[in-house]
Amino acid sequence: MRIIGGKFKGRRFDPPADNWPTRPTTDYAKEGLFNILNNNLDFEETKMLDLFGGTGSHCYEFISRGCTDATYVDKHQPAIQFVKKTAETLQIDKLIRIIRSDVFKFMESSGEDYDYIFAGPPYALATMDEIPDRVFKYKLLRPGGWFVMEHNPHHSYKHHPNYLQERHYGKTIFSFFQHKDDAKEEE
Repeated sequence: MRIIGGKFKGRRFDPPADNWPTRPTTDYAKEGLFNILNNNLDFEETKMLDLFGGTGSHCYEFISRGCTDATYVDKHQPAIQFVKKTAETLQIDKLIRIIRSDVFKFMESSGEDYDYIFAGPPYALATMDEIPDRVFKYKLLRPGGWFVMEHNPHHSYKHHPNYLQERHYGKTIFSFFQHKDDAKEEE
């Protein structure tokens, strides 16, 4: 795993993830996504949430670019331990809140809202298609914010009322969502 931008650009970490229930985003897909984000977000002003955080890669990329308010949520203890160790190594442990929780329970009880939310769930997750609905139901996304969900071609969110667009990077797809009123203003 490599950090692709910002002050930690080029730093590599090797998560012991061979037997983890994670699927790290490829560098190719991550670079494509962050090219879009670089042109649309002010990282220093962004409060971000990483659901199904896995290795923590998304949080590291945001913090590397100046984000000071990152929240990581995952329930897999070895992944959480890896993220804690990496945060200490990068000396960013004060900038990332690491939460061990079932993502669906976290969304229901969080009570916070975010400028940017990323979800990279396991593609085989039976309740995967419920994630966009829950993000909006529990008011996790601030007005003007973006929710990005990573998925494969077996899922489509084009008919979701908050769907904005999608980008394809091989078999990795990122679907972008916003509040309905925000999406209309951009047209």
